[in-house]
Amino acid sequence: MSEHHSCAQIRSVLAAYTLEPVRVQPIVSGLINKTYRVTATDGQDYILQAVHPMFPAAVNLDIDVVTRHLQRTGLSAPRLLQHRAGAVYHHRDGGVWRLFNYIDGTVHERLQQPALAGAAGALLGRVHHALAQLDYDLRAPKPDVHDTSRHLRHLQQTLKTRGNHSNYARLKPLGEAILERLRQAPALPDTVPRLVHGDPKISNFIFSADNREALCMVDFDTLNRMPVYLELGDALRSWCNPCGEDHAHSYFSMAHCRAALTGYAQHVGTLLTPPEWRAIPAATLVICLELAARFCADALNEDYFSWDPQRFDSHSEHSETRAKSQFNMAGSLLEQYEEMSDMVMGNSNTPR
Repeated sequence: MSEHHSCAQIRSVLAAYTLEPVRVQPIVSGLINKTYRVTATDGQDYILQAVHPMFPAAVNLDIDVVTRHLQRTGLSAPRLLQHRAGAVYHHRDGGVWRLFNYIDGTVHERLQQPALAGAAGALLGRVHHALAQLDYDLRAPKPDVHDTSRHLRHLQQTLKTRGNHSNYARLKPLGEAILERLRQAPALPDTVPRLVHGDPKISNFIFSADNREALCMVDFDTLNRMPVYLELGDALRSWCNPCGEDHAHSYFSMAHCRAALTGYAQHVGTLLTPPEWRAIPAATLVICLELAARFCADALNEDYFSWDPQRFDSHSEHSETRAKSQFNMAGSLLEQYEEMSDMVMGNSNTPR
């Protein structure tokens, strides 16, 4: 994890929004952007983010359009605030900053109760249904987010070139096992891309204080048009891992999966086609393995994901743990693959 920004930097950015901070608290759960909860002298709380350079500034224009649309359809969503010049993002010291309203609620890094997966599924179904009504061309599309072949090649190249890494002897067998299982993964169908959130991991949901309802989704940098089954696969690999991705001994919980897809089906309506429903188990497996490949490569390159020095001794160790978590999730899912396929189609109310 890189250093957080100085108080002077943060005060300078907030001045562009005519805000004076009383308290600034780093939020360390995100893997990419640097995020702070700010309490200002006006008595309000805000979310301030330094946007990672991987995201173009135009992504904020997409976020503004989409979150406004979600609110018009009756859904809660974080809103980008305008600074004194009227823009929804701010250039400072060569970087891009932005400010959101603060939405009070509970955030989970992992789900131990299937009911919470059901609540997340219900909200994602409503979000997908709402986004299907938005006719909008993204200004900052991300065409290669789930390019599994690219991630496979990147891991292959990393294993060839990073033999001098101190953990290489331990990571090489893991990387080779991930690659072998990826090569054997089922093919995914060619379906019409849909506008989706792009990163529906459970920490991107805010729940009510009593955990009975998922209130809203956050972190819309990953807005994209892609097959909806990839969004659902990404969601399920996160929601159905009661151990969390920072624990190597993970497993895929069918109870969580059943609750999640039941909640989703109840609110997405007739949006998904039979091929999209049928692809969900394969997509979940592919996403687990794709992430395992990405984390394994990062364990050797140590140049992409942030890491937690309070829990791990090195960037490499943290990414290795994440890689093992996703790989074990894939293995657990394979053991339950037929059961998941039957359950998915039962929820979809569509013929095989």
